[in-house]
Amino acid sequence: MNTLRLQGRKAVVTGASSGIGRAMSLALAAEGCDVVINYRTSARRAEDVVEEIRSAGRRAFAVAADVGDSEGIAELVRRAREHLGVPDIWINNAGADILTGDGARDDDRAKLRRLLEVDLKGAMECCWAIAPDMVAAGRGVILNMSWDLALTGLPGRNPQMFAAVKAGVLGFSRALALELAPKVRVNVLAPGWIRTAFADGVMAPEYFEQRRREIPLGRFGLAEEVAAAAVFLVSDDAAYITGQVLNINGGLV
Repeated sequence: MNTLRLQGRKAVVTGASSGIGRAMSLALAAEGCDVVINYRTSARRAEDVVEEIRSAGRRAFAVAADVGDSEGIAELVRRAREHLGVPDIWINNAGADILTGDGARDDDRAKLRRLLEVDLKGAMECCWAIAPDMVAAGRGVILNMSWDLALTGLPGRNPQMFAAVKAGVLGFSRALALELAPKVRVNVLAPGWIRTAFADGVMAPEYFEQRRREIPLGRFGLAEEVAAAAVFLVSDDAAYITGQVLNINGGLV
């Protein structure tokens, strides 16, 4: 008996060349899904994800597009249709990096502008671009990414901006879920402290330990654990779930 939960389905994952996006793409493929891997600049890493998925027997395609730009979103949707037809699954995972690399050196206005462009406006415009196709097809699942502390807060200028933007994603997603039901489901994943490049390479050890002690389960989460929750929400196991947010945070919120 075929036990693959997503056999024959087609997905687009934005920001999928590394981290949580990469983990979700691999998890979707492991459940039988063909995947478009969206990236902005990391072509080599995106191709590595594509090759890993293809080696497991699924179709995969890398598409460069900046989802912080309306023209980039239009190009991503066009290329996704070319490769897969109408996607069954769309995951808005792309996020502006204001914590590492060049983004960490931007001033507050530049950080906020990029967060709004990518995390909020980008997710909204991607949903608006793909939802009509899903509704016309009579099926589809959209998964947006928020933050577990978006509504409870965390001190600091970066967390203030991040909370504002990710709370916007949450509110938008719940409104969209009402509009697109019953044909299309819309849910939200809200990861907490996850072992990302920031946690492992930038976060000061004392800050890491302070945050870890606050988590009831006593550790940071893994990208693969976020991916497992994503697979559940886009699968038929969650067929009666829409307009909801699932925190992946070890019980912190």
